[in-house]
Amino acid sequence: MNAPAIDWDRLGGLIPAIVQDASSGAVLMLGWMNREACERTCSTGRVAFFSRSRQRLWVKGETSGHFLELRSLALDCDADALLVLAVPHGPTCHRGTATCWGEAAPKAAAQDLYFLSQLEGVIEARIAERPEGSYTTRLLQQGTRRIAQKVGEEGLEVALAAVAQGEAATVSEAADLLFHLILLLKVKDLTLAQVVAELRQRHAQRAG
Repeated sequence: MNAPAIDWDRLGGLIPAIVQDASSGAVLMLGWMNREACERTCSTGRVAFFSRSRQRLWVKGETSGHFLELRSLALDCDADALLVLAVPHGPTCHRGTATCWGEAAPKAAAQDLYFLSQLEGVIEARIAERPEGSYTTRLLQQGTRRIAQKVGEEGLEVALAAVAQGEAATVSEAADLLFHLILLLKVKDLTLAQVVAELRQRHAQRAG
């Protein structure tokens, strides 16, 4: 990825960089970049910053392993701030929280769905590792046909709960359906992002 054209002299050599989760939309942190950090970020695909206190370049996660995997960089309208879209590998904050504003930070509606992307990652790990005693492992051992059958069963249970039971039962059954649907998608090497892209495409076609 090419680094954006930034007038470093006008900015005194530093530009603020707001990091946003590319999947959930959560605002993760604010850092500062100089020319070297920006170029390193674009060339390696891992977000780097310039530490004003230590006066050196540092790659986020270089000690913790919690890297930020770059997806895109964009300059704002005045060309004096960067928006960095990235995929976090672990907590972003050094205090162990998902964002530098803590777990109780105000959330946009998109952030309320962040757990789905986390769950997708957990399921992906289960598929790779097959831990003994795991419910997911047991389903995987039974094969794709059984997982697909579970999706059908859970879909029916959602419908029945919505008609004959209360809100709590409907939410519970919908949670079961989402879990099994994500598992089926991952087994087929598909993602929730692909499903969302399909929905967006349909919406755009109908809106047009």
